[in-house]
Amino acid sequence: MDDDRENYPVNFIRHIMERDVASSKNGGSIVTRFPPEPNGFLHIGHAKAICLSFGLAKEFGGKTNLRFDDTNPLKESVEFVNAIKADISWLGFEWDEERYASDYFDELYDLAESLIKNKKAYVDSLDAKDIRKYRGTLTEVGRDSPFRDRSIEENLLLFRRMKAGEFADGEQVLRLKIDMASPNMNMRDPTIYRIRHASHHQTGDKWCIYPLYDYTHCLSDSLEGITHSLCDLSFEDHRPLYDWVLDELCMVSHPQQIEFSRLNLQYTLMSKRKIKQLVDLSIVDGWDDPRLPTIAGLRRRGYTPRSIRDFCRRIGVTKSDNNVELAVLESCIRNDLDRNAPRVMGIMNPLKIVIKNLPKDCVEVLDAPNHPKDEMMGHRKLHFTREIFIDRDDFREEANRKYKRLVAGAEVRLRYGYVIRAEEVIKDNNDHILELRCTYDPDTLGKNPEGRKVRGVIHWVSATEGLKAQIRLFEPLFNIDNPDLSEVDNLGVVNPDSIKVYEGVVEESLSAAVIGQSFQFEREGYFCIDSKLSAPEKLVFNRVVSLRDSWAKIEKN
Repeated sequence: MDDDRENYPVNFIRHIMERDVASSKNGGSIVTRFPPEPNGFLHIGHAKAICLSFGLAKEFGGKTNLRFDDTNPLKESVEFVNAIKADISWLGFEWDEERYASDYFDELYDLAESLIKNKKAYVDSLDAKDIRKYRGTLTEVGRDSPFRDRSIEENLLLFRRMKAGEFADGEQVLRLKIDMASPNMNMRDPTIYRIRHASHHQTGDKWCIYPLYDYTHCLSDSLEGITHSLCDLSFEDHRPLYDWVLDELCMVSHPQQIEFSRLNLQYTLMSKRKIKQLVDLSIVDGWDDPRLPTIAGLRRRGYTPRSIRDFCRRIGVTKSDNNVELAVLESCIRNDLDRNAPRVMGIMNPLKIVIKNLPKDCVEVLDAPNHPKDEMMGHRKLHFTREIFIDRDDFREEANRKYKRLVAGAEVRLRYGYVIRAEEVIKDNNDHILELRCTYDPDTLGKNPEGRKVRGVIHWVSATEGLKAQIRLFEPLFNIDNPDLSEVDNLGVVNPDSIKVYEGVVEESLSAAVIGQSFQFEREGYFCIDSKLSAPEKLVFNRVVSLRDSWAKIEKN
């Protein structure tokens, strides 16, 4: 990464870190962490948190740990652990240490017993429904559980029996003893341990009780020496509990939790649970479907790490939630690929042209630059043959003067090639055009004919040398700009036309294309090879983004 250009712009978190370093707080060190739960693939909202935690720590010469919040074995797996690590590495970041919340299970258990001994925790035998009822509402204070005043000895015995596996799931929980009348619902005796008779992907069958996030997270931060615990605004109301646990246990290290606004992106859904629903119902082609905002989906579609990091910088870091336009993300990848993607020609909807005055066995080699503004990218060879393909949209039998493509009886220039004239239209019995028969002017390579009007320039591919390719275009997965969770439940907001597939043809130079490489199909957009579906015998290309911003038009409609 280019450090100077990839630093975050000035924001309130940087100011906090600058003050802490200047005052030698925490010895002047900065230690952050990224703590994903391995219950799904990361999405672009996580990319914002990754760029922020890793990026700011690096700017201040600090370090960042990757810690998996693996406290719910029913929903987590090694597959998700590996996917998360792959995504972070692909984005261009390296973690200092790889940790798991499960690394601290022994210490967390011992600390829970100390809370019991200090009368700050108790075993509750209420079921989940009654715990919710006793907890109260935003307008009604909660009520003490009938088991809140158990003795220290009884609580220790019950907690140890929970650990030993003597109770069924949900039969007992361990709760903190704080304040059932607190206006903050998170402080009304929150549950910190539950029973789960399930094998864990890291600890196997050692445990049948598992700590909950609010208890685990702050202690894991402290045990790792994290100085600044960055999280989104949904955890702002949890901060008093974060601090309470650390203070009550007199932890030596007390990290500072700092909240920032989460990312909301138009026409997308930032919820692993809802994305999993789409995957499970086969609405999408797995977690890496190119229509999803997952990092794996964006990578498969053709987004680059640089473009995503650029996007995360552009949207900034604030305390106010906002809904970012999809055009901002598309602008980032468009700017990146405009500079770095080689140009090629691809035809989505082929129409055959037979050049009558070119011999059948003639194959002329033409020269074409790989990038119009970067000679360092070199040149490629194009084969001009008797039979070529153009796009059907580039021909009309009749058209006005504003139409700058091929018209029956008129001339047009082939990109990097000759001027051709449409002489004859061949149709089937249903009046469908099968092919065009044209002539070419051999004196027009690199120049226009004198005294004749050429309408414009169109792209083309040799019919005999070109490669068959499936070309896939994507639209947003949702047909409203801000789908909420309830709307997605009935799937009524899923766009049925979010993918269009064309059987096309691309120029022969793409036979050497590799996974992860992007190209500009001239006049069509930016494309990359699909990493899951493409094969040497049949290439599959995904359109990353169009050549121009198409959202301004959508927003007006």
